[in-house]
Amino acid sequence: KVCSELKNKALEKNLKVTGPVRMPTKKLKLLVRKSPCGEGTNTYDRWQMRIHKRILDLHSPSEVVRQLTNISIDPGVDVEVIIANS
Repeated sequence: KVCSELKNKALEKNLKVTGPVRMPTKKLKLLVRKSPCGEGTNTYDRWQMRIHKRILDLHSPSEVVRQLTNISIDPGVDVEVIIANS
């Protein structure tokens, strides 16, 4: 959702956009024993958190990128903006 909003805003301003490119999903797994004392049957809880990453490449000046990234983002969604000088 965030990628599509950024891409649509960039295309409205006639900027060159490549992406979004999907990166491999990171799976953080945690195996926890249910019993607090360590006695009884060996039963476990399995917890998993998946991290999905996308790369969106905008070819524009840094001022325009700052204007584009000024959008409302849902809680739990992190956006990292890297401005490369090339």
